[in-house]
Amino acid sequence: MNTKELDTKYVLSTYARADVEFVSGKNARLKDAQEKEYIDFTSGIAVTSVGHANERLNNAICNQIQNMIHMSNLYYIAPQAKAAQKLVDASGYDMKCFFSNSGAEANEGAIKIARKHGERNGQVKKYKIITLDHSFHGRTITTVKATGQESMHNYFGPFPDGFVYAKDVDEIESLLDDHTVAVMLELVQGEGGVQPQDKAKIQNLAKLLKSRDVLLMIDEVQTGVYRTGKFLASNLYEIEPDVITLAKGVGGGVPVGVVMTSLKEIFNPGDHGSTFGGNNLSTTAICEVMDILGECDKSGDLEITMLLFEKALESFYNAHKDVFTEKVGLGMMCGLRVKDAETLGKIINSAREEGVIVLKAGKNTLRILPPLTITKEEIDEGFKYLSRAVSSL
Repeated sequence: MNTKELDTKYVLSTYARADVEFVSGKNARLKDAQEKEYIDFTSGIAVTSVGHANERLNNAICNQIQNMIHMSNLYYIAPQAKAAQKLVDASGYDMKCFFSNSGAEANEGAIKIARKHGERNGQVKKYKIITLDHSFHGRTITTVKATGQESMHNYFGPFPDGFVYAKDVDEIESLLDDHTVAVMLELVQGEGGVQPQDKAKIQNLAKLLKSRDVLLMIDEVQTGVYRTGKFLASNLYEIEPDVITLAKGVGGGVPVGVVMTSLKEIFNPGDHGSTFGGNNLSTTAICEVMDILGECDKSGDLEITMLLFEKALESFYNAHKDVFTEKVGLGMMCGLRVKDAETLGKIINSAREEGVIVLKAGKNTLRILPPLTITKEEIDEGFKYLSRAVSSL
């Protein structure tokens, strides 16, 4: 049996897969099982931040594997401690880290931090967490309930209670009460259509929450690790969250999640944990990704790449305003609104046939998430193929 037949027979059907199998890659280039080449404008959904088969990341991982893949968190783990230092230093915040395996687990950790904070502070138990409509925070039972999309709540109840949904940032203030412990939100809603929040409104919200002793928890699973131009979108918005979650690009493809919090003494031994989280392999990957992208940032290469990408995106958008109605996003987390979902589906399929892969976000947004190390040649080639795809409709 081939891969498709094996998958159909043995793997649960949780994804509507495109009929292609990628077997190798290099930076923003991919090759499928039939040797056809593509430009990757997805990064595995913002994961391969330093590109496919990055030599430095590969060498770091291989060197670590020769010594040790995993050891329990019952003992000190050198790359874990170094990774935490690198993350905290890059953030500019006074925080500590907890390592897990995914973004959903990172958000679970954030929710546990909020709930414990609410349990031990004051006479009234504070437990409610406000999230936004069209948000996405994960696929565990708790993070599904935290997600403000009713369609994701079908079939899987009963859910943990205590989540309240605001239609937008403006509505949050009216939903605060004595039982509210935290607000959790994405500064750019990824699955919700690559929609950035208004900076002034977020800054005002941060001040309000601080005055009300309500935690501000920022889900940076997709926006974090230089995706929007700064290490964190929180840095770009000039706010100081109480809790930040990371995953996706922070491991460069190795599964990892991170909770960062200024509540540095919130957990005691036994309050939280993870068998695999923060092991030698995953945190070695974090260290190398942080070094690679940190150097790109300091040298100015990252800014140049983002300017080149923005220029190419703007040119593409202006050439196809008959198809796209709006350009949204921040940095290299980009979206183009399409007039309807049917047209979007046709663009994605046609783009893949032409040799560039792109994503859907929300109901009608074309999402583009290239590796942060993408070259000018790869950018130009990708938009050439994408332009062909749109023109063929």
